[in-house]
Amino acid sequence: MYWYMVALFCFLSSILNVPVLAVQKMGLTVPDSAAASRNAVKDIFVKSYDAYKQYAWGHDDLTPESKSFYDGRNGWGSSIVDALGTMHIMGLDDLLDEAIEYIGEVDFSESKTSSHVSVFETTIRYLGGLLSVYELRGNKDNSLLQKAQEIADKLAFAWVGDNDLPFGWIDFSNNRPDIATSNIAEAGTLIMEWATLSKLSGNYTYQELAEKAFRHIATLGSPLPGLAAQSINPSTGNFVGGYVAWGGGSDSYFEYLLKYPVLVSLDDPLYIDTWRTAVDSSIKYLLRRSTVGEYVYTSEFDAASPEGKQYRYISSHLTCFHAGNWLYGGTLLGNETIVDAALGLMEGCWNSYAGTATGIGPESFAYMASDGNYTGATKPSEDQLTFYEEHGYYITSSYYILRPEVLESNFYAWRITGDTKYLDRATSALDSFKEFLPGAVAFDGIYDVNNVTPPPKSMIWRVSGSLRYLTFDDPENINIDEYIFNTEAHPLKASPPLAQYGSDALVHNKPFKSESGPPAAVSPTSYHHSNSQEERLVVQG
Repeated sequence: MYWYMVALFCFLSSILNVPVLAVQKMGLTVPDSAAASRNAVKDIFVKSYDAYKQYAWGHDDLTPESKSFYDGRNGWGSSIVDALGTMHIMGLDDLLDEAIEYIGEVDFSESKTSSHVSVFETTIRYLGGLLSVYELRGNKDNSLLQKAQEIADKLAFAWVGDNDLPFGWIDFSNNRPDIATSNIAEAGTLIMEWATLSKLSGNYTYQELAEKAFRHIATLGSPLPGLAAQSINPSTGNFVGGYVAWGGGSDSYFEYLLKYPVLVSLDDPLYIDTWRTAVDSSIKYLLRRSTVGEYVYTSEFDAASPEGKQYRYISSHLTCFHAGNWLYGGTLLGNETIVDAALGLMEGCWNSYAGTATGIGPESFAYMASDGNYTGATKPSEDQLTFYEEHGYYITSSYYILRPEVLESNFYAWRITGDTKYLDRATSALDSFKEFLPGAVAFDGIYDVNNVTPPPKSMIWRVSGSLRYLTFDDPENINIDEYIFNTEAHPLKASPPLAQYGSDALVHNKPFKSESGPPAAVSPTSYHHSNSQEERLVVQG
């Protein structure tokens, strides 16, 4: 049916002289040499997943060095659910059948741990994983859809009374949310998964709940046009403070402003126009070039600092999703200014990999621009300054926890431009992973990307292989015009494309209002300290 609708649309477009919007480069193929890299990614996944099955089956995460497990996602086996799409894409049917059989026995209505349940993380990982593979396998595994509904029915208790916004965490034992400040990533990164669940189940209450939160954020007055403040109070619906960033706590809200309308072929221009306005404001106000190397980075902005409005010259691995997001959106909208800015950001983000001793990028970094060098923290050390003078950035958090964002943007750059330098970079990163990330029984994170002889690891293994695999695979496998990836890289089937997205206009910014209060936690379980001396780092999407 999808291709029938696309063919019909293309036929009518040719008659009416309406352009067909395609983002992926037409006729793109991978060279024969990519097969070795594709197989290497598959081998890494299979080895690590086999270790997970041996030492942590049914639990959320494997801790490779201790050959044990960690339940940071309520003990439902998040590694299994996160791996479903990867198994399908890699053709690992036996593993996939086994995983689906296991999931059918999980009771998602109660947490297996004492922890409360994150609405955001549970949506992007569990709902995203279940719904993605349900669609990829032709809507035939009804147990997956039933489990997704089971989860969403519990998460719906995050909306209290007439609140547009959900609270971020729920106690599944009594269905009561934690009354606390949230952030726009948590409240605004539900719509793709919940809309897909509505489409597949026929129950549009899910989509209505998620969309009223999404629309609420998009229509508030913001510190800069289109750029919502990071923290928000679900009880009042107001922003808390005025911090603006493309990194953790904000990132996936901006990501979904672009992706949701494409996923559902939405002709309401609000979200695309808000995204376009956010990028326009970012180019005008946030984009900077480093004084060394002239690398392009985004800055962060605080409109409500006690010291007055301030820019911070910092970036992060999480932030680097923006290069691929801007490139996709700029190409979709035919906006060369956005495309050029995106390619500049891609170079800056890749530089964070190219500059380290391991060839792997750090968790966060900072830089100096011609108009300032404020990072909001302590001044850079002499060693950091020396590193900056050589590389055009300096490391502020040196660990790597298997995050995908830089290679995610690199994947989009390859699929959209067809420039083989992005394949070469993916190969370079893969070589670094093979050299520095093998743990005792599975691939693992490292504490210092600039140390080629790192101390023993004590982190966790999580699934993050699908986009790396697809970079080296036939581009028609999960064509990015047919599937939209959620923020956890689970592909969701897109509706037939529209002739135009958005109205080609920027949104009018209402007066910005906010309230005081503690900011929301960003990636609240980034660090988990066990009762022993072992520290485990938990990957956040």
